[in-house]
Amino acid sequence: MRTNFLSPLARGLSALTAAVAISVTAAAGSASADGTFLGRLHTVREVASTVPKNGDMNPYGTAVVAHDAGKLRRGNVLVSNFNNSQNLQGTGTTLVQISPRGKAKLFARIDPARLPGPCPGGVGLTTALSILPGGWVVVGSLPTTDGTASTARAGCLLVLDSHGKVRETIAGGGINGPWDMTAASHGDRTDLFVTNVLNGTVAGGGDEVDRGTVLRITLKHHDKKPPQRVKTTTIGSGFAQKTDPTALVIGPTGVGLSKNGSLYVADTVKNRINVIPHALSREYSAGTGRVVTSGGRLNGPLGLAIAPNGHILTVNGGDGNIVETTPRGRQVAYRQLDKSGDPPGAGALFGLAVDLDRDAVYFVDDATNSLNILK
Repeated sequence: MRTNFLSPLARGLSALTAAVAISVTAAAGSASADGTFLGRLHTVREVASTVPKNGDMNPYGTAVVAHDAGKLRRGNVLVSNFNNSQNLQGTGTTLVQISPRGKAKLFARIDPARLPGPCPGGVGLTTALSILPGGWVVVGSLPTTDGTASTARAGCLLVLDSHGKVRETIAGGGINGPWDMTAASHGDRTDLFVTNVLNGTVAGGGDEVDRGTVLRITLKHHDKKPPQRVKTTTIGSGFAQKTDPTALVIGPTGVGLSKNGSLYVADTVKNRINVIPHALSREYSAGTGRVVTSGGRLNGPLGLAIAPNGHILTVNGGDGNIVETTPRGRQVAYRQLDKSGDPPGAGALFGLAVDLDRDAVYFVDDATNSLNILK
């Protein structure tokens, strides 16, 4: 029997977004707006359960496999779980690989006691999930010991090979609660763009702390050896973040890199999307960047992806909608992806990724512990 789980993020975000001043840069378009990416997509279908045999739940990270490597198969989707079978946040240790036809297999179960390097606090897999050339998988860890924010620790990035074995940890140097991530590879280098949500957050005791960061972590590839960190640059800072008794932590979440090198950030607490220009080359922080859009159809934006037409896709933590926004800030289309819960769809959505054919979107649904597709 499938576990039915409604994330506690719903209550935290519904209260949060009610308190955010709404500044509408453009009216949201209808769900069938012409010329939009979402306007062509009409059907939501469950692909498979994301719950492995150990009972981990609350799927967060979502990444599509671009090339066959080891156990990874092109077109499949990797999903990370944030909660364990007791539904404690920050304790999930599994990655599941799911085929487009719905066949799910365990890719990795990570033992916190057998890591090859430091990861302060242990393992609690987050939305930060990327697949690099050579089949290297990088996933973020924001661990707790009991599912509460008071025990949250800095965590790390875990580097797994294509067979699901942890080969390296990347900790410190600004990594403090890695929450989401995207990656760009070029030659023998990969740049990871990682949001961090624990800079002073726990000490804030539930008050807003404007210290969330975006790091650009440059890795160098070495044939069959794990990629090594060679540089860390803070390119974004001052993002709002806070602990929450039900949502654990709320802070800058989804990130997506456009073709022109602009990095879009889902600024969840402020209910807006910001942009950091020249993200691949800048050597200093842009602060929180420039506001692209706020309010309107946004309702606690979490996961973020760039659509094939260059538009920004975000999923709401407050109402189960996906929203499409142009780089100029016009909210041009939306769809409801989940209708369960009260209010409908609240707390259900986190990671999302465009499929390899670039004509559909995969997303995880925390309300049903499943991977779904919008086609």
